[in-house]
Order: sequence, then structure tokens, then C-alpha cells
Amino acid sequence: MDQTTPQSQSAIVIIGSGLAGYTVIREIRKLDKAVPITLVTREPGYFYSKPMLSTALASKKEAAQLISTPADGMATQLEMTVLGECDVSSINPSSQTIHTSKGEVPYGKLVMALGADQIRLPLQGSAANEVITVNDLEDYARFRNAINGKKKVAILGAGLIGCEFANDLVLGGYEVDVIDLAPQALGRLLPEAAALELQEKLSAAGVRWHLSTTVQVIDRHGGSLQVTLANGNIISCDVFLSAVGLKPRIELAKACGISTGTGIQVNRELETNIKNIFAIGDCAEVDGLVLPYVMPIMQAARALAPTLIGQTTALTYPAMPVMVKTPALATIVSPPANGAEGKWTTSPIEGGMESRFESTNGKLLGFVLMGTATAQRGALTKELPAILT
Repeated sequence: MDQTTPQSQSAIVIIGSGLAGYTVIREIRKLDKAVPITLVTREPGYFYSKPMLSTALASKKEAAQLISTPADGMATQLEMTVLGECDVSSINPSSQTIHTSKGEVPYGKLVMALGADQIRLPLQGSAANEVITVNDLEDYARFRNAINGKKKVAILGAGLIGCEFANDLVLGGYEVDVIDLAPQALGRLLPEAAALELQEKLSAAGVRWHLSTTVQVIDRHGGSLQVTLANGNIISCDVFLSAVGLKPRIELAKACGISTGTGIQVNRELETNIKNIFAIGDCAEVDGLVLPYVMPIMQAARALAPTLIGQTTALTYPAMPVMVKTPALATIVSPPANGAEGKWTTSPIEGGMESRFESTNGKLLGFVLMGTATAQRGALTKELPAILT
């Protein structure tokens, strides 16, 4: 494509076909049907719901069943070009082009919706290379294949993804052991009383907890894996899943001089320090915040779309509670801001539990609602301060 064509100068190019990338395109199309859009992705370009990866086992869904629209369907529906199974090797801001395995692609505005990788801890032992992570549909297909006909799964990580997978696996009839260095489940999100409640309900469903310890060695012994913990206990399992957290993909941005911290640093218009290059979703860091959840992505996409077509719009984040997908105990959490001063108080109610994080003057800054208390979500969310105003 000739880099000087008017079309290439106005074209919007999105790298990444996850929820962030596709939501931005949908929002652009609501405002402008004609602007040329190209989506570049190392995946095939189909659309699927990534949050379903940690809840699809119990409903016996194969990977292919999670695809809601194939790549050609998305291209037709959103009137755009999809370059699927296409790797981006570098960005050249001076010529406004990206270099890909399918050639050079010029852009007027470039959006990095690169997502995040599962963090992989350096584990020791003869089976360290057999550790599985699930971060996309192909990973999920491999995981489904690995556990097929097996009985025991060990999970490293008692955060959101670890707890959701644990619940899904026990519902699917598997024996599940969860290991975490923290003394409780969801250590970054829940106060102790709420964590104990969730652990108790998941224990009743069949989850075994190994907290305040970590994995020292993972070895293969015949048909099974032997996991030696730092506390001396040994777990036997068929499959070992690592779910210790996410790390924003920042290498592509870093290599072309874009400022990075935990994520790709952007301003309130989601623009990086290099003109016409933007970032959104799990890879982006806005005002020091990296929020790898659905609601912040939707909010950011609604702000970024008008900006990309010339109607500059600043991102704001209202309070956005997160739903933990653990059927053993319905849980909604809106954690207080980092460094917020105050304390948690927890009240059991019939069929549930309510935890409130309040400032010294009694202002609600965060909450956890469990079981029947989840009905309070709307009312309590209205009391919370906005995350970004």
C-alpha cells in the first residue's frame, strides 16, 4: 500500500483482537461508518469472550464453542480489514508504519490492544516444562486436551483466575489443590473475613487449599506429577495449572521509544508519549492504574473511539465493581484505591456477608458483597467515589 495515500493517512490500525481491540472498533463504527480500519492480530481474528475461559469447563464447552463470530464475520460486520495470524515485529513512528509478517502496514492512528501474558514463575524439577497457563482460546484447547480423562489438577495461584478455575474444575468433577504464598485467597482484593468465607464455600465444593507456601519442585513420576511444597507437603496431580497473575505486554511499545511502567503509559486520552499511538486494555497504564477487567475496557473504548476520529475525549472511570465467577459463593468486590486510609468492617447477613471499607469519617471507599448481599451492588456502588474523575 502506498504510504502517501489519503486513505492510509486517515486509517486506524488496531493491534490485538481481544475484547479491547474489538470493542474500540465497535465504538468507532457507531460514530463513523467510513473511516478505514485494519485489525492486525497474531490470533486468527475470531471473537470470543475471554472471561469465559475460566468458567467453560463445567458447562462442557470445547474451545471452538466459545467462538461467537469467526474472523470473516467480524470483518463483514464491522466493515474492516482483518490481518489474522500476523505478527507485528516493530513500529516506525516517523513513517507511521508497522512492520508485520504480512508486510508493512501504514497508519494514521495506531491503537495497541496487546493484552497481557500470564506470569510464569521459574519452577524447578523435571516437569517444570509441563506447567500450563491459560490466556487465550488456543491455551484453553490445550488445557482441555491435557485434563481429558484425568482426575487431579493443581493450581498455583489463589487470585481471581485461580479461584475461578478451581470452582469450575470441581464442578466438572475434578479434584483440585490450590497453592498460594499468601495466607488467604484473593489476597489483593478481599479482607480476611471475606476470604475465609470464600475459602470455606470452595472447600465444601471440594477445593483443597495450601496457603502460606509455594512450589519448590515439580517432577514427573510415571503417569503423574509430584509437586513438593516449601512446607514439605507433597501433592500428586495429573495436570499443573499456573495462574499467578498477568503481566502487560509492553515490549513492542518499549522498542520504539514509548514510555512504559507496569503497562504502556498513556494520558487520559489514552495516547502515549508518541503522537498518534494509543494503548487500551490489559496492556495500558492510565494514571498509574492497570485494570485488567471488562468494565474498565468498555469505559476506555467509549472514550477512545471519538478521540480517534477527531473528537478528543478524556477517559473517566466511575466505581466499577468486579464480579468473581465462583458459583460456590457469588462475590462482587470493589477494592479501595491503593493507599486509601480506613478499615474493613464485616457483617454476616442471612445467606451472605457484607464487608465495607470506610474512611475515618465513615465514607464508603470499597466493598465486598457475598451471597444474598450481592443484591446491594447497585446501591453501594452509588456511594463509592469515582476511580478517575
